[in-house]
Amino acid sequence: MNRSAADIVKELMRTEKGTRLGVHKKYFFKVDSKATKPEIKRSVEELFKVKVANVNTTILPGKPRRVGARWGWKPNWKRAVVTLAEGSKIEVAV
Repeated sequence: MNRSAADIVKELMRTEKGTRLGVHKKYFFKVDSKATKPEIKRSVEELFKVKVANVNTTILPGKPRRVGARWGWKPNWKRAVVTLAEGSKIEVAV
């Protein structure tokens, strides 16, 4: 399956935890739920022009949401923690 890098990596997540881990060259990305670690690595390297050392992924459960009297669930989603190689850095606008 040939998907573009933009289809695999949906967004760079700006969270408090992600900001703390930025010092250790780790960045959080929201990725496609069917993406594999090699696909995520290739996509991040292509989009941000950096060298990736490691990729860890986790599937996070959706949260319950209520609209009026009805309850529903947000969908599950996948987060990737990407560790960059020495000398690589992603410039994040403040």
